[in-house]
Amino acid sequence: MSVPLLDLKAQHATIAEDVMAAIGRVVASQAFILGPEVAACEAEIAAYCGARHGVGVSSGTDALLAALMALDIGPGDEIITSPFTFFATAGAIARLGAVPVFVDIEPDSFNIDPAGIEAAITPRSRAIVPVHLYGQCADMDPILDLAARHRLAVIEDAAQAIGAGYKGRSAGSMGAMGCFSFFPSKNLGACGDGGMVVTNDDALAERLRVLRAHGSKPKYFHAMVGGNFRLDALQAAVVRAKLPHLAGWTEARRRNARLYDRLLAGLPGLTTPPVRFEPHVFNQYVIRVPERGRVQAALGARGIGTEIYYPLPLHRQECFAALGHGPGSLPHSELAAEQVLALPIYPELSEAQIAEVAAALKDAVGAAASP
Repeated sequence: MSVPLLDLKAQHATIAEDVMAAIGRVVASQAFILGPEVAACEAEIAAYCGARHGVGVSSGTDALLAALMALDIGPGDEIITSPFTFFATAGAIARLGAVPVFVDIEPDSFNIDPAGIEAAITPRSRAIVPVHLYGQCADMDPILDLAARHRLAVIEDAAQAIGAGYKGRSAGSMGAMGCFSFFPSKNLGACGDGGMVVTNDDALAERLRVLRAHGSKPKYFHAMVGGNFRLDALQAAVVRAKLPHLAGWTEARRRNARLYDRLLAGLPGLTTPPVRFEPHVFNQYVIRVPERGRVQAALGARGIGTEIYYPLPLHRQECFAALGHGPGSLPHSELAAEQVLALPIYPELSEAQIAEVAAALKDAVGAAASP
């Protein structure tokens, strides 16, 4: 039995009528740029995340960029973040001429280790960007406490974590701003790129709205330089059509994760993802396994889809070589990059498919451990 890493067609088949109706509604209106569809999407996502404002933007990457711009981040500013994340987290910082300051991760959660943040703070520090990786929130209380004591902003990179929670609070709602992605593979995906920044700060929300439209307010008058970061109305309509299904999809992902946990318990050398903060929404189900290359190849030979998120941490990327991080400088991130492997976790998986993945993984781990 082949099991793909992700099957978007399976999900679309269950909601095709709703999605196509939403697209048709926008086409009939001919209101493609911002307008009522985007405004409704912003209100619904903000409410879902427990925030007062949502500002729709063109991608999760642009959500990060716009959030940093809203704080006037620029050349020489230092932004503390994780090296074990998708490139956009640090890329948005570097694009503004600011410096990403990498702090190593906790080895169990894969999220930034709050214990390492204070030593990284300097007079040039302006913000902390914790990443809620794989669908689980970072340990936010100590991060928020440090930020308050040092007068730093907190921007949550919640691109993989819509609906995740931390001690009764929602991902994206705890810092100054929270950034989300609607990339099609996310738990809540559009039919293309899209993103959103949520905030409880009225002034930041207004600044974000201006920045996403070239810094224009009123039209053709520019007090600041922004960008073309607007959320497309077609994508907003698709997100709105999918949002009522998100809670059910999230529970299915969590159910699938629990089944994996049971089936893989006790497998020598393999570590399943621990849940520190609830709810973990499992944008990915990521195991750690030695001899990953051999294990991944064996799974692929049996038709099991996997992915490595991420094979090279950001502090070791060529474009950040000038930051001076040598091998072993952030050891937990480097070891994770050598061991992590994402298994299929999408909501439409059957128990038989999960059992097939687990059986193939047991065989692969056993074979990899053999001399």
